[in-house]
Amino acid sequence: MMDIVLDSLLDTVKLLPFLLLTYIAMEYLEHRSGAAATGLVRRAGKWGPAIGAAVGVVPQCGFSAAAANLYAGRVISLGTLLAIFLSTSDEMLPILISAHVSPLLIARILGFKVAAGLAAGFCVDTLTGKTREGHTHEQEHIHELCEHDHCGCDKGIAKSALLHTLQIALFILLINLALNLVLGFVGPETLGRLFWNRPLVGQMLSSAVGLIPNCASSVAITQLYLEGVMSFGTMISGLMANTGVGLLVLCRVNRRRGENLKIIGLVYGISVVGGIAAGLLAVG
Repeated sequence: MMDIVLDSLLDTVKLLPFLLLTYIAMEYLEHRSGAAATGLVRRAGKWGPAIGAAVGVVPQCGFSAAAANLYAGRVISLGTLLAIFLSTSDEMLPILISAHVSPLLIARILGFKVAAGLAAGFCVDTLTGKTREGHTHEQEHIHELCEHDHCGCDKGIAKSALLHTLQIALFILLINLALNLVLGFVGPETLGRLFWNRPLVGQMLSSAVGLIPNCASSVAITQLYLEGVMSFGTMISGLMANTGVGLLVLCRVNRRRGENLKIIGLVYGISVVGGIAAGLLAVG
């Protein structure tokens, strides 16, 4: 037991410098380009899904939270909202970078999520015949929409990056402890065979975990993949379903409860199908 604790602690400590540097860069990007990116999505019109998919892939919860508010005000279309939600990966990218994952693999993951978000967004807008439903006079500020207890967006770049690093490091430590305990008794092959790598079942379970509006879900999914417990397609399902705090904000600001449930169902269903497609195409 002590060896498991020490190994988990050591693995987490090794990631700290890389996580901090990555978060500093990403916080700088979000603080500098957040308002401009949101404005670009608002003005995109029929090209909303394409712009949304590209903007959504930038890590952190800000864009998905902003998209939820823009959709509630009928400033962007449902297809644009879905494109942003499906391309959002929350904490996946900084974890992969800090774990020294191949840049080619990272590019494949991001590319698949952008392509899936773009395709799903255009299909939905085409089927519904809507690109934008109205306007709102409210001012959308990414850092006000983002859950402050989730990311500390209002505390400046350095402090926010440090808070992010410590928070995610704690999640990684706890998840590593749980994983090492389970893997020590069961083994990665057995665990993957029983749950995560079973056709369809794995994608359905992973998508359900991804829907949890907390950074712990994207951390868990990414760590399971890095440990070899979860297949590429199964991981894609979970990461596509993970919207950061986007769905949580949507449920708070959009008064159409039935519509919110339909959107959650769409995100879940598209994520399951996307993971199956990724597995068949052997994108990873």
